[in-house]
Amino acid sequence: MIERNFMMILAKISKSHVYRSFAWAFSVLVLIMVTGTLGYRIIGGPQYSWVDCFYMTFITVATIGFNEVIDLSNNPAGRLFTVFIALFGIGAMTYLLSTLTAFILEGDINEAWRRRKMQSKIAKLKGHYIVCGIGRVGINVAHELESTNRTSVIVDQDIQKIENYVFQHPEQLYLHGDATDNDVLLAASVERAIGIFAVAADDSQNLVISLSAKQINPALRVVARCHEVKNIDKTRRAGADEIVSPDYIGGLRIVSAMVRPNVVSFLDDMIKSDENLRMEEVLIPSNFSSELLTLFNPALSDCILLAIKQGGKWAFNPSMQHSVHNGDILMVMTTPNGRRRLEQLIHGVA
Repeated sequence: MIERNFMMILAKISKSHVYRSFAWAFSVLVLIMVTGTLGYRIIGGPQYSWVDCFYMTFITVATIGFNEVIDLSNNPAGRLFTVFIALFGIGAMTYLLSTLTAFILEGDINEAWRRRKMQSKIAKLKGHYIVCGIGRVGINVAHELESTNRTSVIVDQDIQKIENYVFQHPEQLYLHGDATDNDVLLAASVERAIGIFAVAADDSQNLVISLSAKQINPALRVVARCHEVKNIDKTRRAGADEIVSPDYIGGLRIVSAMVRPNVVSFLDDMIKSDENLRMEEVLIPSNFSSELLTLFNPALSDCILLAIKQGGKWAFNPSMQHSVHNGDILMVMTTPNGRRRLEQLIHGVA
């Protein structure tokens, strides 16, 4: 994070330096044009118009090489003045153009470098999540993944949406492209991801994303957004493991806010708290068999066990002497650090 902020500061300094250099060169050029116009007016006399004097200055600075508009054949002072205007004018013009060219090339080079660096980071990912579509739903999905310290890659066809999100989340990895394209999914390292969110605005896109992702990585868990109820079965058959309808979920939330307001308030406050509490599930790996007392230290309050799912059945509020085995799922209320500590402990014991 510090490195990223440092690079952003350097980029701002670099840009401000370019702007100042450009403004300085442009101001000098304008001053030379004004000086040349006034000088040729004085040298040539009133028989030459202001336009003639400006034109004479311009062709001198631009090195066009046309004939003299103002006759200086018998005016040594005028010719010396022309030499002065040419030297300083050509220098200012050259510096101005070189600054402009450097600014354009620097932007292109920086953008290409950022793309290569981003792709290199994504290519090394493993066990990450992919968010396809960074609209109203996708923004909240990506933000929740970041809040719970889960690595993700966002993919969208609209570069403006990506830039708006990355501006507020500088560490976010992203790809600009169509998530229905297999090449884009492969670029997002879908074959090594553990989950993909098909949350584009269109149901047909989410269906294709689910199908494509599942074909590349059958072990991938796919959660898809679906607006129309009639498309739920199609999306599920395409490979989506879970389908969420925002309208349906929103309706349930509205009812809950009415009939069980304290429960809703508790869940909201839990998410907004400084501890960043979440309801998390932790899978017990193979070759693991132990009592809960080995995993849950009573002295630590960052992880509260609520239930265990064993063989498709739930055991609520189990005792610390309860044994857990391969395939069991622990339902806990914990912080991101507490979840990570529990997972490390489980794999360490296993």
